[in-house]
Amino acid sequence: MTAPLTPPPPPHEPSSHDAWQAPDARYPAPAEVRYGQDGPGMKTELLEAVVVTVAVAVVGALLGVLWWRLAPHVPLVGDVDGQGSWAVYLKDTEGEQAVGVDGTFTLLALAFGFVSALVVFLWRRRGGVPLVVGLAVGGVLGSLLAWRVGTWLGPSSDVLAHAKAVGKGVTFSAPLKLGAKGALLAWSLAALVVHLGLTALFGPRDPEPIYGDAVPKDGYGAPAQ
Repeated sequence: MTAPLTPPPPPHEPSSHDAWQAPDARYPAPAEVRYGQDGPGMKTELLEAVVVTVAVAVVGALLGVLWWRLAPHVPLVGDVDGQGSWAVYLKDTEGEQAVGVDGTFTLLALAFGFVSALVVFLWRRRGGVPLVVGLAVGGVLGSLLAWRVGTWLGPSSDVLAHAKAVGKGVTFSAPLKLGAKGALLAWSLAALVVHLGLTALFGPRDPEPIYGDAVPKDGYGAPAQ
């Protein structure tokens, strides 16, 4: 006797119910599915940017102290005319001390920008737009604070009263002033250039694109077991 010829059972076709099953744990879902629209860790990045902004701005006080200590002094001298009126003059009309005051602030701000960018990069190598914005804003705020601290620590801004206090013909230092207001942007510009350069050279790289089917599949298009 021979066995009846029965056709083999048809191959199992995935039903609509199977399409909604949870994906295999070995093959995680794409990033846009796992995370929200704002991307992973956006709140964390914003918090880190705020921390960087505040920290960099506070360090500006140290810049102001160094500017006050290292900037050259502009010599002034007071004199009295025949009517008893006081006048204040530059002792050295051809001196370049005023230019040196601005140059000292600019060089210090550039150095602070380099150091702050290096510290932020070593702290968070991945970078990110919020972190860069926080670094730039913190640099501007730190420069403003340094400007105010330096002028506050420096000689009195009332040069006429200062001249009367020291006496006629006695040399005294002029108030610490920042003539080139563009120096207030030196910190931020240096920090941005250095941080972007470090990120481009030593930052994490994006994964290389994979062409073709990276996951082996069976004859029905499902991942092979």
